[in-house]
Amino acid sequence: MRLYAQTPARRCRQVLADLIAATLIYAAVKLALAVRDAIMRLADPGRKAEDAGTSLSDGLVDAGDAASKVPFVGDQLKKPLRSAAEAGTGLADAGRSLQDTVGQVATLTTVALIVIPTVFVLLLWLPPRLRWIRRSAVTRRIAAGAGGADLLALRVLAGPPRELAALPTPPGGFAAAWRRGDEQVIADLAAIGLRQAGLRS
Repeated sequence: MRLYAQTPARRCRQVLADLIAATLIYAAVKLALAVRDAIMRLADPGRKAEDAGTSLSDGLVDAGDAASKVPFVGDQLKKPLRSAAEAGTGLADAGRSLQDTVGQVATLTTVALIVIPTVFVLLLWLPPRLRWIRRSAVTRRIAAGAGGADLLALRVLAGPPRELAALPTPPGGFAAAWRRGDEQVIADLAAIGLRQAGLRS
């Protein structure tokens, strides 16, 4: 299986198209990761809220434990401190929830920014490349088989006549020369057929 043409002009176009496709996909990935980093910075307030809530809750729990040791009124002092500690836990939970939400948004955005451009590039780039690979394989198989030059010459005769203008017109025309089996004309036409497929004889 040949991935690139043998003719320089077509090979250069194929390499250029491959480089452009790879560059666009790389750029999409880089952009998606940069956007993800920017979105993840929105989670900083959530982290600060979680840290503050955790610190507040731990401090109030410690204060409640200390207050509970006060004779006679310890339990009464401990209850409001425990309630306030629960509020701190709620603040920490809210901070964690914000971080989770931001993380999910960042992940979905990153996936979308990678998948959508990559699929678009592949749809534009891959089908022509696969078509050329298949066509070149078929053309090589035809050329290598019995009567391959005749078939390639016939394919050229059936196609657009623009490349025939570069060849000297045989007596009676190319079709007549092909019918009578003119080996030179058939070889010239077959060479054009290979060249059209980006191959050399």
